[in-house]
Order: sequence, then C-alpha cells, then structure tokens
Amino acid sequence: MPSALLLLLAVAIGALIGVGATVALVRPQRRQGTVPQYPEPAIPEPAAEVLSILSSAYVVLDSSGDVLRASPLAYSYGLVRAGGTDYPRLANRTLIELASDVGRNGGFRDERMTLPRSNRGDGEVVMDVRMGALGSRGVLLLADDLTSAERVEATRRDFVANVSHELKTPVGALTLLAETMEDAADDPDAVRRFAERMQTESRRLSNLVQEIIELSRVQGTSALPDASPVEIDDVVRESLAANRNLALGSGIEVSVGGDTGLRVFGSAARLTTALSNLISNAIVYSEPDTRIGVSVHRTRGMVEIVVKDQGMGISPEDLGRIFERFFRVDKARSRSRGGTGLGLAIVKHIASDHGGDVTAWSKLGEGSTFTLRLPEMGRTGTIESSATGRPVALELED
Repeated sequence: MPSALLLLLAVAIGALIGVGATVALVRPQRRQGTVPQYPEPAIPEPAAEVLSILSSAYVVLDSSGDVLRASPLAYSYGLVRAGGTDYPRLANRTLIELASDVGRNGGFRDERMTLPRSNRGDGEVVMDVRMGALGSRGVLLLADDLTSAERVEATRRDFVANVSHELKTPVGALTLLAETMEDAADDPDAVRRFAERMQTESRRLSNLVQEIIELSRVQGTSALPDASPVEIDDVVRESLAANRNLALGSGIEVSVGGDTGLRVFGSAARLTTALSNLISNAIVYSEPDTRIGVSVHRTRGMVEIVVKDQGMGISPEDLGRIFERFFRVDKARSRSRGGTGLGLAIVKHIASDHGGDVTAWSKLGEGSTFTLRLPEMGRTGTIESSATGRPVALELED
C-alpha cells in the first residue's frame, strides 16, 4: 500500500477516534440536562475582560453564524438556546439573518426588535440589538431588554391621554352650563337647575383630581410613611361610614360579619381608602334594594376582607382589566355616579404596598366578589424577664 495512502488512512482513523471521544464526553452531559461546555474561542484578554463586565447580554458568533460564546443573560433572554442534541445557536430567524449579513458584509447594525419570549408563544419582548463585525472572522451581538421600559412608557402615555380626556369632560360641561345659565338669568327655575348640574360636575372634577393625587401618592417611592399596627375593625367601620349616604341614597343594605380583633401592619388611612373604594364600587354597580356583604376572615396568616354584591356582574373579558386605570365596566353608570375609573387601580397599589393583593370573582347577572388579602400582624404584649426584671416586648400570636 503506498505510503501516502497509509498516511491518509491514519489521519482518517485518528479523526474518527477524536469524534468518538468527543461524542462520548458530550452525551453524558446531555443526558444530565446540562448545557454542553464547548471549547471557547481564543479571545484576547482585554476583550474578555470587557465582555465580563457588560450589563448587556452578549453573543460571540463565527462568520457562519454559529455561537461560540454567550453570556448567561443571553440564555435568560431567549436569544440563544441549546436543547436536545443541538449545539447552542441563535433562537430567532431574524437574528440569524442579521448575523449572517454582518458576517458576510461587515459593518454595524443597531435595531429595536420585538421577539417571541420562547418557542411556546408565551409573550413577546422588546430588545435593543446591536451587532457588529468582530475582526475578520466573527460577529459580536449585544442586546438589552427594553420590555419593562416600553411598558412603563406606554402606561404613561395612556395615563396622560386618559387624564386629559377625563378632565376635559367636566370642565367643558361647566363652561357650557355657565354660558347657558347666563342666557337664562331671567328664569329662576332654570338658573337653579343649571346650578345643581354645575355642582354635580364640580364634585365629579374634585373627585377626579383627588383620586389622581391619591394614585400618585400610593405610587410614590415612600409607600408607607406612617406604617403602624392597624385594627381591621376600625378600617371596616370607617369605610362603612364613608359610604353610608351613598348606600342610603341607593336603597342598598350593607351587612358586616366575620372575625373581629384582627390587625395588620401598615397605613390605616390608605387601607380605609382601599376598602371604601371596594364598597363604593359595589354600591354603584348594584341595583337598588339589594344587599352588599362585607366580611373579615383569617386564613393561613392572612386577613381577608371580602366585599360581595348582588349587582350586574362583570363579563370574563372585562374581569381581567378591571384593575387598569380609567377602565370602567359600565361607563354610563359610573359617569352618572361620578366614578373616575381609578378606584380599583388605587386598591391594587395599596394592597401591593402592604404585601398583599386584591382579587375579583364575578358572573354576569349574579354579582361580584372582591377579596382584599393582607398579612396578619400578631398581638404585641409586654412581659417581664425573670432574669433581669425588665420588660421585654414579644410578638404573641392569637
């Protein structure tokens, strides 16, 4: 056999042995569900140091678009995936095409992209993607997740637009009523009627401004500046008192029951605001001569305050949006009663600030049930230490 042929055969056998050894090493790692550790490319030490301190997710690719190195954040963002028997690779076709273009033609790309969060279709993410040639043989991809920032900006725009619209309605009504009253100056009955309408619109405007201020306050950086032990009995009593006239005017009976003597830690004023909003909402969306129930229960270390009405109910489509700012289930009814659409958004923020939450259940024609859940606070007592004779404060559970 010619020596050249023997040499080629030896090289082929050596290559097969090398491939077999590599497969034998990689397979156990895949069976264990770990990401295979591939040899990393030779990157100059200064460049490696820069990559290690980047706040952005990064991916280093070769000229053909194969992933050579990726940061943990790149996997977390879903930019790179290594599942099954695949080598790590870019997970999105748009990114693959962009990397191939940069690999072929060089240059720099900077684009904002909306990408799927995963192959399961569970939402989208907004990414700021920057990609450039890395020497003559590679491509560097940098990415930042802008999803939260985009969501905040969209919320801010919607809030400004909604506030402008809501303020315009009562202000425009007041202007029109004032002009009409001026024209009817010689008709006392008409003047009295228009004055009553102006008072109604003024109250509506005042309520809107007050709730905007309240929403800004609960969204502030100092969530609970006056936190202290709060008696839930006092919160229920004050909330009912604040809505007594509204309930009487609608012919609605409010009943109270459940556990007493429960306490939480937080702001009594804000918790009263939250429960008062739930009760007033139940009154506004209930038919006259019906009943509203307010009950308090202790459940697994949480205090649950439940407000249940016999009103019109909420459709499944609207139920998922009721805690959004300015969202109203029945716009005509809430406007006629002075509703602003901010009450439930305020309740949600107050509950969150206290380490709790608020949930809603409803069925059309059968009414709605809102549950405000707050962490319970045990009773604080003072006993004397037998060793020192000095008082020691202890947290005593019921």
